[in-house]
Amino acid sequence: MTAKRVPPAQLAPQLRDAITRLNRRVRQARPVGDLTVTQLSALTSLKLAGALTPRELADVERVQPPTMTKIVAKLEERGLVQRTPHPTDGRQVILAATEGGRTVLDQFERVRDEWLATRLAALTEDERETLRRAADILEGIARA
Repeated sequence: MTAKRVPPAQLAPQLRDAITRLNRRVRQARPVGDLTVTQLSALTSLKLAGALTPRELADVERVQPPTMTKIVAKLEERGLVQRTPHPTDGRQVILAATEGGRTVLDQFERVRDEWLATRLAALTEDERETLRRAADILEGIARA
């Protein structure tokens, strides 16, 4: 049996659509809670970055600063984000995820990982190995 050669221009939309659908489905697997996808994304960015100014967070999340102000206010109300004075600019603040915020993110990640692990367990060893190799390739594409 010969491998079917697929031109990159034909593979690109198929792969993009599959990744988008999988990402959407993984995001739907979530513990009970009322955090929005946007709030979760902002909280994740703070967890990964350590700390950001509101403007930096808005840039990372690709939203306007007034929108980010509303998102941060909701996260602050829940004790998931804290503000501290900027060390060199008194007009600025630094935002960081609190311990509670990191715990909430860990819970979301655990539920999502469990959902995906259940689906992966239903695959054959060969299929899982193919996905492992694909994950390495996708990671390389994302870094490029």
